[in-house]
Amino acid sequence: MLRTFSFFTAWALSGAVLAQAMADQAQAIYKCRDGERVTYGDQPCRQDGGRLAVQAAPAPDPEAAARLERARAFLAEAEQARAAEALREERTLARARRDAATQRRRCDKLRLQQKWAEEDLARAGGERAAQARLKARRQQEALAVECPA
Repeated sequence: MLRTFSFFTAWALSGAVLAQAMADQAQAIYKCRDGERVTYGDQPCRQDGGRLAVQAAPAPDPEAAARLERARAFLAEAEQARAAEALREERTLARARRDAATQRRRCDKLRLQQKWAEEDLARAGGERAAQARLKARRQQEALAVECPA
């Protein structure tokens, strides 16, 4: 256990040293002049030039982070509301389609019953003709009430 601990400690320590060395190297910027040309690099100049002082970036505004978090929360809430509204709308449309299909089937059935009543009236004679006429009229009235178009 002690051996494992020392290995990980050495590994972490070497990683920290390497990271610091890379950070120091990344922060060094050199401005070199070669006649009239000016170049910038991370290596020291051979002749005329010097190291530029790199200023650290200003600390982030804590209020900006809070504003960003509030904006993200607002957007998430708005997206949830939009998704809920879309789901409600889809359910409403599905219900309307089902209702329209049911009404269409009912109207088709009433039209078929009216057609049969008219056929029965055409074939009926005598006393049966009066009954068939009454039935056909009632079927026509039911169709007019249920399916106005």
